[in-house]
Amino acid sequence: MSTQITKAETFAALHKKGEPVILYNIWDAGSAGAVRDAGAKAIATGSAPVAMAQGLGDGQNIPIEVALDNAHRIVDAIDLPVTLDFEGAYAEDVLGVAANTQRALETGVIGFNFEDQIVGTSDLYDIETQEARVRAMREGCDAAGIPAFINSRTDIFLKAKPDTHDNAMLDEAIARAKAYADAGASGFFAPGLKDEDMIARLCDSTDLPVNIIALPGTPDTATLASLGVARISYGPVPYRQMIAWLQESAHKALHPQR
Repeated sequence: MSTQITKAETFAALHKKGEPVILYNIWDAGSAGAVRDAGAKAIATGSAPVAMAQGLGDGQNIPIEVALDNAHRIVDAIDLPVTLDFEGAYAEDVLGVAANTQRALETGVIGFNFEDQIVGTSDLYDIETQEARVRAMREGCDAAGIPAFINSRTDIFLKAKPDTHDNAMLDEAIARAKAYADAGASGFFAPGLKDEDMIARLCDSTDLPVNIIALPGTPDTATLASLGVARISYGPVPYRQMIAWLQESAHKALHPQR
């Protein structure tokens, strides 16, 4: 447990506003090893690539037992902090969130992505409900004795086209960041947010390290750093690029030019 605690503390220290930690998301022990060998300081799973690698769709379609076994294999193979994309913690009620958090920490992971979307729907939990869920996750971490990094995610921006993002959405995101921080969150994740001014305002509005995902059209790393971002992740992008390469290479092998 002492090693897990040390890794959790090391991982938290990597989050610095203006000097973002880069998390190039992986899906299994093999891909984690490749990213480690490229010089990564920490490893992050992505729920979508983990599911797609098993022939499943995102959204907790992969059974929790399979997801946690996969996480355990990654931790065993990689001597770096590993953070788990835990989606909605496979529970709606706070007791389930706390229990599943403790169960996940038994794999050796030291952090979580925890989203406010009601999995399986297009809706978000209201702020009060999600605040209680974040608090339950923190209580689960405390009960396990691990100061895990809870990256509290809001899907406000991801669920709307970038050209529709407005100040009302940003205000709600800022309110959620405050509520989640009060509940014990360690960071705030706003996937889908690409507007530089909005990113800067979000970073300025909270003491939580802000995570932005490097989707197409997102500002580059240097720009995100200048805006105050503390964490940049890549979500399903690496997996999709790998699959595109695999398909192209397989097509060349199966259909050689004569």
